[in-house]
Amino acid sequence: MSRRTDNHHRAATICRAATGLPHRTCLRWAEQGLITRRQPVPDAVDPAQRAFEAMVALTAGDALRDGQLDGAVFGVEAAVPSAGGLTLRLHARMARRLVNELLPRLDEDFGGLRGVPGLRATPDSEGLTLRGAAGGGTIRLRGVPGSWRLPDDGDGLRYVGRIAGGTPHAAEQEELHYWTGTAMAGPDPASRDHLLSRLLRRPVLVNRTGSAHGWVNSYCHQYQDLVLEWCCAPAAPEMEQALRRSGLAAPPDGAAPEPDAPGARPGVIGLGRAKVLVRCGDFAHADGEIAKVAASIRRRYA
Repeated sequence: MSRRTDNHHRAATICRAATGLPHRTCLRWAEQGLITRRQPVPDAVDPAQRAFEAMVALTAGDALRDGQLDGAVFGVEAAVPSAGGLTLRLHARMARRLVNELLPRLDEDFGGLRGVPGLRATPDSEGLTLRGAAGGGTIRLRGVPGSWRLPDDGDGLRYVGRIAGGTPHAAEQEELHYWTGTAMAGPDPASRDHLLSRLLRRPVLVNRTGSAHGWVNSYCHQYQDLVLEWCCAPAAPEMEQALRRSGLAAPPDGAAPEPDAPGARPGVIGLGRAKVLVRCGDFAHADGEIAKVAASIRRRYA
């Protein structure tokens, strides 16, 4: 086997383990030059697409928190990433709640906007298509119940898609400013978008964090980063190494890494000045307690 062929197989193996795609598909991509050993999962080339994917990842992670079921972080089980878009296969039981958390809605009791500003969802022949009404971007969802429709307003929430249609609402424009133009976005919003977009494109790899007990805790600090916490296994250094091997923190377009980016602190994966944090703890649950926690999470999706 030539070195080039070996690199193709290595890239394909990492791509399959990260996305859930068949090895033959990933190998074809490697042979076509769509993926490489350095970047074995396709990046979104359009900054607007990356920003949209990043908002979906951060919003889903912060909304679901410790309620991710069966190890499906962000409610996602597999992905088909391409340079121009992204298709996600959702966990069947989590799908409806995930979509509802992503939909932008006005909170009339506490003020402000929940969900992804500018996101609009429309049914298609295989599920739902999410589009960014403000900046652009498209994500196709599979595994959504066929009876899906925009939820009714209630509990102090008004769904923006029903009010504004395809035009961004003033509250969405304001929220988008927080995502990109203030200190809440962190010191490097472009790198944040790239990093979180990549994270969303590697669901099978990310879901290894839930392999021990099926649950993961995820949250963010304002709009700056994502933290993944889990119990028992895999060890955080192992998970960090696997994410790095998948190209999560690879400098885009051959740019040189920042001097202190890789390995600055254990569990911190950086791209530019953006970060993803991975943490594993051993909470010493007895078997009965583990079963109770799992059952309580499952009841949230009844």
